[in-house]
Amino acid sequence: MEVEEALEASFNFSIASEIMALPQKLRRAETEKNVVEHIDKRLLIAYLCGSASISYPVPFIRYKDMGVTIYDLAREAKVGIGTVSRCLNNHPSVSRETRERVLAVVKRLNYQPHAYAQRLASKKTNTISVIIPYFISYFFVQVLQGVQDRAGELGFDIILYGVNRPDQADYYLKRSLHRGHVDGVLFFSMRFPESYVTRFQQMHLPLVLVDTKHPQFDSIRVENREGGLEATRHLVRLGHRSIAMINASPHTPPAQDRMQGYREALEEAGLGFSQERVFISAIEKQDGFNREAGRISMRELMRVSAEKEQITAAFVASDVQAIGALEVCREKGVRVPEDVAIVGFDDIELAQHAQLTTMRQPMHEMGALAVDKLLARIKEPEASPTLTSFTPRLIIRSTCGASLPGSAALQHALQEKHTL
Repeated sequence: MEVEEALEASFNFSIASEIMALPQKLRRAETEKNVVEHIDKRLLIAYLCGSASISYPVPFIRYKDMGVTIYDLAREAKVGIGTVSRCLNNHPSVSRETRERVLAVVKRLNYQPHAYAQRLASKKTNTISVIIPYFISYFFVQVLQGVQDRAGELGFDIILYGVNRPDQADYYLKRSLHRGHVDGVLFFSMRFPESYVTRFQQMHLPLVLVDTKHPQFDSIRVENREGGLEATRHLVRLGHRSIAMINASPHTPPAQDRMQGYREALEEAGLGFSQERVFISAIEKQDGFNREAGRISMRELMRVSAEKEQITAAFVASDVQAIGALEVCREKGVRVPEDVAIVGFDDIELAQHAQLTTMRQPMHEMGALAVDKLLARIKEPEASPTLTSFTPRLIIRSTCGASLPGSAALQHALQEKHTL
């Protein structure tokens, strides 16, 4: 195992008892001429950085590719390594003369403490865990880009946990709670388990919820209900009276809230809500937020429209489902928007290529803000929890029919666009 691999590994261990055994291990390694096999490099690095001190002498050993070490400094300055450690950490017990001599050697040898070692000594990992469902989906890829960009700017690493089953969220929360594993947790788009509320508070582990909320923790959420309300209102203003919804799995908070907005808009317009006009695929992959689910739901919508009542418009719970729905329309010769108008939700990159009218979420901004909030919580752990809400914005393109020539809908759409 190379030194760099040890430096970069993520680990959790108790230093106190093992540090006390370090001198003996060093002597044994020197005797047997096999440092790599006998020394836990992580412990040595912690020791060298001042997270523990040993009062009796230990042999000098230089690791491969380790550069200038604290032992070099001690030998050149003719002091003990404990004194060097105290000088580097600006400890008041060191005399000015000794400190100046040690720091002069530090400058001459161009000593640079390893970043990982500094993290270990300060009990910070500069690592955050991100627990997120289906991180390969279009929506989460763009949110994660915001997380990655901001974390990279601030020098933080990310441990990414993709949740495909409910029990995995529990397992990843448990792993994140291991002491010293991460500095904080970002938890996305799932209901935060009540069983973990007290555990996070007792461990004082910073937590930020994104696309979901809890009163005990910092939360960032999208007003999904407002988004569903506005999307459906837009279709009502365009003159539609038979409006369906293609939804995802109803046990997810975003799907629940978006359907609530859809329902309120219909009732507000005096159209009435009917569960028969809500289409949900049985496909559970990504909680139904996937292209195939959109395809299946659109086929079912077409069947109901042909056999029972003509449906002229559909609000779709996500853009990726809407892309699937548009594919089926093309295959079946159904014109969009002339035969059926479609409004999506998210505004992923594909939405613009498909000319999909949709509700825009600030996905990259949400990811970056989540990191900022987590770091603020790390610095001020006693501050009151905050809730930040984003309201989706209607982006009008061609699939809703707002720009069809000669229709009253065009005037409504132009007025809306002018006010955005």
